[in-house]
Amino acid sequence: MPRKTITGSQTRRVGRPPAGAREGERVKDYPQLSIRLPGDAKAKLQALSVITACPQWRLISEAIDCYLRDRPESERRLVEELVGRRTRGRSLAPHRSALATAD
Repeated sequence: MPRKTITGSQTRRVGRPPAGAREGERVKDYPQLSIRLPGDAKAKLQALSVITACPQWRLISEAIDCYLRDRPESERRLVEELVGRRTRGRSLAPHRSALATAD
C-alpha cells in the first residue's frame, strides 16, 4: 500500500488502518455470519453501535463473551474444548460423553 509523508521522516499508510479484534488483523478477513434479528433487537444493536462508536461486530463479539462468563464452569470448558477442535480442523459437534458430563 502506498505511504504518505507526514513530516520529515514520519510516514503512514494511506487508507483505513486494520480494525480487527487483535493487532494487525483485518475485519475483511473474518468469516461472515448472516443472521435474522427481530426489528427491535436490530434497532438496539444499531443504537448501541452509534452511542458507543463501536462496530456492530465488536458489540456482538463482546456480548458472546459476556454470555459465556455467566455460564457454569462446565459449559465454559465444553465451549473451549469445542472451539479447540474447530481450530485444529476437527468436527465442532461435541462427543456424546462430553455432553453427558456437562452439568
